[in-house]
Amino acid sequence: MGYAHEYADAVLHRGRVPMEPADFVPDWADAPRKGKFYPGVEPYALPDGDDRADAPVARGLLPPDGTPYDGRFTLPLLAAMLKDSYGLTGRRLGIQANSDLAGLPFHTHANWSRGTAGGGGLYPVSIYWASGPSGPLTPGIHHYDVHRHAVQRLLTGDVTDRVREALGPLAPAEALETDQYLVLGVKYWQNTFKYNSFSYHVVCTDLGTVVQTWKIWAAARGLRTAPVLWFDEPRLNGLLGTTGTEEAVFAVVPLRWEGGHGGPPRTGGTSGTPDPAVRHRDAERSRTVLEFPTVRAMHAATTERAAERPAPGALAPAAALPAPAGGTRVPLPAPAFPGTPVRRVLRERRSSFGRFDAARPVTPAQLSAVLAACAATTLDSDADPAGTVRLARLYAFVNHVEGVEPGAYAYDPDDGALRLVEPGAPGAFLQDTYFLANYNLEQAGAVLVPTVRTTAVLDAVGDRGYRLAVGTAGAVAQTFYVAAAALELGAGVALGFDNIAHIEKLGLGDGDEAPLLIMPLGNERPRPADFRHEIA
Repeated sequence: MGYAHEYADAVLHRGRVPMEPADFVPDWADAPRKGKFYPGVEPYALPDGDDRADAPVARGLLPPDGTPYDGRFTLPLLAAMLKDSYGLTGRRLGIQANSDLAGLPFHTHANWSRGTAGGGGLYPVSIYWASGPSGPLTPGIHHYDVHRHAVQRLLTGDVTDRVREALGPLAPAEALETDQYLVLGVKYWQNTFKYNSFSYHVVCTDLGTVVQTWKIWAAARGLRTAPVLWFDEPRLNGLLGTTGTEEAVFAVVPLRWEGGHGGPPRTGGTSGTPDPAVRHRDAERSRTVLEFPTVRAMHAATTERAAERPAPGALAPAAALPAPAGGTRVPLPAPAFPGTPVRRVLRERRSSFGRFDAARPVTPAQLSAVLAACAATTLDSDADPAGTVRLARLYAFVNHVEGVEPGAYAYDPDDGALRLVEPGAPGAFLQDTYFLANYNLEQAGAVLVPTVRTTAVLDAVGDRGYRLAVGTAGAVAQTFYVAAAALELGAGVALGFDNIAHIEKLGLGDGDEAPLLIMPLGNERPRPADFRHEIA
């Protein structure tokens, strides 16, 4: 067993055995920026959207069988996807129960909304566009500036042949037949300053939320995005001018481009030619930057065999287990979503922090749609390009759902039904095992809990599979948020809970399922206090 097994166990038990350094306190006055800053690098503004930006979200959440994904990206489409996913789209000023409420009116403490959820609202994922000659810009490496919705060219010249070589000859065909790539880097300090050793787990969920937003957004338009997770990571880190311990490349997403190559791009190879590297440097805001041995150890463990892609079918033994056969069966209606445009849904996505209201129960149809979308979520990575291996299994603690008795249930996606695990109102248990005070869980209609057989994934594909396992949980969380917003329900996702208590409550002690998140769902109080910043 590799180091990732040890780390996964520590994460699972951190509610009872704190991870070192147990006495760590974040220095909020010296916090890093929520995004990279390259002084002196000229930004090039991106268009705001595309006339197809009103595609219905239902096609992205639950695509009909046989849906073709033969569309190709253009600059307006890519710009719209970046804006709707990671760009700043509004300001959070609503009255809620989170601890940052008092500082929100001050610009230095402003909380800007994005279509994608981020652990702790920190957003440590940096997006780079490696563009070749078939694209609309001068070939090179471009950084997406989230604050200005612009790109900054950090390196001039086509390096996409080097990206393809780093992906390897056995990468999915779509990754080798293009010269346009989105490269996702994680700047560790942007997250470790708050979460210290727990940070590696959190940034893996952040990876999942980003790629799942793109998957939903693209699928609604007949486009396909799928991350490559196995590649020569040190080489790509070198292209970005980082050693990997400060910032590391976690994924590469190839883009099929309009008017691009119909086959493998022409290349004479780069053997023996030194790789160029970005020389511009991010200007760090923090005066003191700390490193954490646990994060460094996880980085080393997941990078050691980064280019050894799992063989086809290797992930199958780690698939989610089928729903239990016993227990009272509670059928749910067939899942369905309204035709709400995906852009509107992503703009309305938010965390409900203390605003749930049990006076209006969730309907079985709403619960069914959210469960079905979450259960169908897969990353479609190069370990399973077709998305045939379902890694996440869903449980539901029902508080206030019309016609469903309170209790803990397992969701059976093949049957479209709930299976009772333990009867009785779970509200007190949920609140007692949650570490913070910003969610009134007993008022939520239901609290969903995704589990992943994390250790089975690591056994199947090695330590690098930690990014896949926890990234899948992050993808489920993003699907949950989008599905809830489409149904006009309140939602939230939390990492700070007693995982072991949930294992015991759900009767998972004899298996290897790890509860990785809790996700409350419900109606919010009517007419909540808010501030319309856009008309002020």
